[in-house]
Order: sequence, then structure tokens, then C-alpha cells
Amino acid sequence: MLSKVAAVLCDNVAMFEFGVLCEVFGLDRRDDGLPGFDFRVCGTEPGVPLRCSSPGITVTPEYGLDELADADLVTVPAYPVAEDYEFDPRVLRAVRDAVDAGATVLTVCSGAFLAGAAGLLDGRKCTTHWRHVGKLAERYPSATVDPDVLFVDEGNLITSAGTAAGIDACLHLVRRELGSAVANKIARRMVVPPQRDGGQRQFIERPVPECTSDGLRDTLLWMDRHLELPHTVEDLAARSAMSTRTFARRFAAETGTTPVKWLTNQRVLLAKQLLEDTTLDLETIAGRSGFGSAALLRHHFQRLVGIAPTEYRRRFGS
Repeated sequence: MLSKVAAVLCDNVAMFEFGVLCEVFGLDRRDDGLPGFDFRVCGTEPGVPLRCSSPGITVTPEYGLDELADADLVTVPAYPVAEDYEFDPRVLRAVRDAVDAGATVLTVCSGAFLAGAAGLLDGRKCTTHWRHVGKLAERYPSATVDPDVLFVDEGNLITSAGTAAGIDACLHLVRRELGSAVANKIARRMVVPPQRDGGQRQFIERPVPECTSDGLRDTLLWMDRHLELPHTVEDLAARSAMSTRTFARRFAAETGTTPVKWLTNQRVLLAKQLLEDTTLDLETIAGRSGFGSAALLRHHFQRLVGIAPTEYRRRFGS
């Protein structure tokens, strides 16, 4: 059942993510034959304006935290992830109590950090914006943070990636609780795709390799700058002045994955960049990114990104 929906507001709330929640759950669409939600915007002090992440804008919660007590769904927009940003303990307690009373919690983007501060991520799978996944995993080590997906459904906890992925998570929950017909009608009113599977990958930029080990930093940078070349673990270990076994162990400790998987991921990221910024054909892109053939590029690209290279270029090519 999905009847009463509470949105929790704290200081420095992000307006777009809050707007997503208002758009899906706050609009009255009963004239279109859709069910209405009892949507409550809640804060620690009803009637007191709160700052937003956008300068010059404030938002005023109409209701207090007591409205969370009987909510079916507690929604959490995005908030700052800085170390010195602290959530009000009253908010965290109200969210925990709502979950204990049977509510589902849905977070958008960095709203996952509020769920973490409330202890809701312990032992659970979750996600957030790709720029913040490392910080979320570091801050809440008992959580399993998936850096790639659009959203994660853990039953009474749904976490989503950045910005528009929050729309996907909201529509997914509506579909789960009220059926596809309701979700599709809401999506049509919002002029958005009715369904993007949560397992679809986030579209992330190609990052600079991070490494704290002096013995591996130069090797990682060299690998990243020569992705078109064939690489073996033996050659990379020799470049790092390590035995093969030591190199593999140190590499996994630094990157969380194997050299082969790391190379494949970096090559896919390079291929994405070339698809966005050039008109090169797939065979040329495959050669420059180290896959050797368009067929191999398509295979790994589809597996890691979730869509074919040609579709990716259609969406993001300049």
C-alpha cells in the first residue's frame, strides 16, 4: 500500500531532487483516474524556512516530524556530503522510528547519506551518485555500495543515483506498489521514459586513476595512458618491480579489482569518451581503446554500460 508519503527536509536541501519527489507524489492526478497521495513536507520546525542548495531560495516545511510516524513512504532528497555537514538527530530518530513502524524509505542521490546516518544502510545494498560512492562506502563500511546502477531496491529501502535516476526509482516504487498502468500514466504526464531498469549503468566520466601506493601509482598511470597496448600481469608486475603474485595482491588491495577487470573498465570509459567526442567508427575506437575489434568492444560495452555503443553515441555524441 502507498497512501501517505512524507518528504523529510533538512537545511541545504537540493531543489531538483526535492522537486522530483513533489512531481511524482505531490501532484493531484485524480482527474486522470490516478490514485492520490497524502503528501506531507516535513521538518523539525514547521513553518520555519530552510535554506536550499540553490542560492536565494528557501523552502518551508508545512508539517513536523510526527507525520512520519504513520507514513507508508518516507522520501529523502539530496543533501551535502561534506564531512562537517551533520543531520539533525531528531530527523534521524524520526526516520528510524518510521521504518520500525513499517515505512519504506526512498532516497534520491546523496540522500543515501541521511539513510546511512540513520543506520539504515548497515548490511544492505545501496547506491548514490557516482561522484559520491567512494565517500559513502568509506563512511558506512558495512553497506555494500554499487557504483554503477541507477537504483537499488532492498524492499523497505530504495536508494537511487544522481538527479534523474531519482525519477526512475520513484516510478519503480509506484510500479511495484500500484502497478504498471499507474506508473506509466505518471511517466506520460512527466514526459519521461516509463521504465529504466535499476541495473542500467550510471553514465560516468573517465576518472584519473587514484592510488596511494608509490609502487603502483606510476604503473596505473602508464596503463591508463597506453590502453591501446596489450598488457599481461607478468609485464605489469615487472614494470612495478614486483613478483606476479605480489603485484596481483597489491593491485586488488589498491583498486578493489583485478588488473584485467580494471583495464576492461578503463577501456570502456575511453570508448565512451571517443563515442561522445569523435565520429570515429567502432573498429577504430576498438583499436584505440585496446579491444582490438568492434565485436569485442560491443560485448564489453553492453555488459558494463548497459546499452550498445551506437545507442550511447546517439544519446551523448556531440
